[in-house]
Amino acid sequence: MAKKILIVDHNGLMTEVMSYILISNGYEVMTLDNAAQIFSSIRQNQPDLIILDAVLPGIDGIDVCRLLKWNKETQTLPVIICTDNDDTENYLKQEGAPNDVLHKPFGMNNLIETVEHQLAA
Repeated sequence: MAKKILIVDHNGLMTEVMSYILISNGYEVMTLDNAAQIFSSIRQNQPDLIILDAVLPGIDGIDVCRLLKWNKETQTLPVIICTDNDDTENYLKQEGAPNDVLHKPFGMNNLIETVEHQLAA
């Protein structure tokens, strides 16, 4: 059975590209363009991993990550943050930190390797 990945990104082109790459590599992909429905989507779809943009309409992606990591239902769910900020150490040292960080722009291999690494952890 294919692993399920939830992508939360307001950039439609970025979401399309990531979805295409992940689907081409055998993953099932669900998408959201904002974080408002993230918890209901998680309950309904039960993803194995979340790819979350650092900048989302109305709320910072890092704040969403914290909420996910502090919630008992979602705290073990791997979260990868996508950002154009190079300060990876800062992201990973924060309370409620993501499991990994992808720096934009990233290549297809980098996306797949990061996803595979987190799903294997």
